[in-house]
Amino acid sequence: MTDVTGAPVDVLHTLFRSEQGGHEQVVLCQDRASGLKAVIAIHSTALGPALGGTRFYPYASEEEAVADALNLSRGMSYKNAMAGLDHGGGKAVIIGDPEQIKSEELLLAYGRFVASLGGLYVTACDVGTYVADMDTVARECRWTTGRSPENGGAGDSSVLTAFGVFQGMRASAQHVWGDPTLRGRKVGVAGVGKVGHYLVEHLLSDGAEVVITDVREESVRRITEKHPGIAVAADTDALIRTEGLDIYAPCALGGALNDESVAVLTAKVVCGAANNQLAHPGVEKDLADRAILYAPDYVVNAGGVIQVADELHGFDFDRCKAKASKIFDTTLAIFARAKDDGIPPAAAADRIAEQRMAEARRR
Repeated sequence: MTDVTGAPVDVLHTLFRSEQGGHEQVVLCQDRASGLKAVIAIHSTALGPALGGTRFYPYASEEEAVADALNLSRGMSYKNAMAGLDHGGGKAVIIGDPEQIKSEELLLAYGRFVASLGGLYVTACDVGTYVADMDTVARECRWTTGRSPENGGAGDSSVLTAFGVFQGMRASAQHVWGDPTLRGRKVGVAGVGKVGHYLVEHLLSDGAEVVITDVREESVRRITEKHPGIAVAADTDALIRTEGLDIYAPCALGGALNDESVAVLTAKVVCGAANNQLAHPGVEKDLADRAILYAPDYVVNAGGVIQVADELHGFDFDRCKAKASKIFDTTLAIFARAKDDGIPPAAAADRIAEQRMAEARRR
């Protein structure tokens, strides 16, 4: 059995015995009346209550869903640590096609499960869930962020997620080409949905040449109708082979960087919004061997979690944007640490995050 990246799945081994484990709690949730099947994974509460979104996705199996929840929650621990937040890492997945089974009853049932954890896990939006969904979940659970302004929330976190990725991309350009501007750079964006379409706007405003692709025709159409001259690749495989590509931005699901894609990637920089972009740990070495700079995904895509964390204390957009702008400096610091330690950027980011969590546990 494999997970969404194609890697073998052994859930219990991952949870208890692997370096990727160490999760504090994993909750399997089922409500037969509404059809809810969900997994809530809490990786760490060393820095504070676990914070992470709810993914609604038609997994091929329950085992695949658990594996994804474990991977994503661990990633949130590192993301929240690197973002300087007083939150640990958690993530939830709801199993099923949201276009087929999502309902008010299901979301309310899910909210009750999150509430039963008593604040150990704070939820928000992710793939397949939206602000309106969080408004519904919040009716049963006060530990819900990503709500609408009308319901005391901050609204769509995709705005600051895209802004943060753009800052990470500027830092990458500074490191590689000595200039943070993206003017004249060719950037390929794979996935122009909730986050990707905002990222495209930042890139175009900065003078970049943009090539896009998405499995959803309506997502591509939204971009091309507004920007008729923008280039469209047939699929991700075509995008990563685009001649003259400077930067590749994976903004869809995880596992975008694998043995096959890295071998044919034409870009010199990878910086995107997708979570868990590295299909397996060895990929970061493959990128380094090809002199491709990788901006760690959980660092550059932290703008959204910065926003939803702020919502818990009374949301202020300008304050959040100022915090998200620091992703530029954090990304540069990671590249410098990687150079000093002679390791890939992903490993450097991990070391910095692990140090912060370890220091919190000792207090």
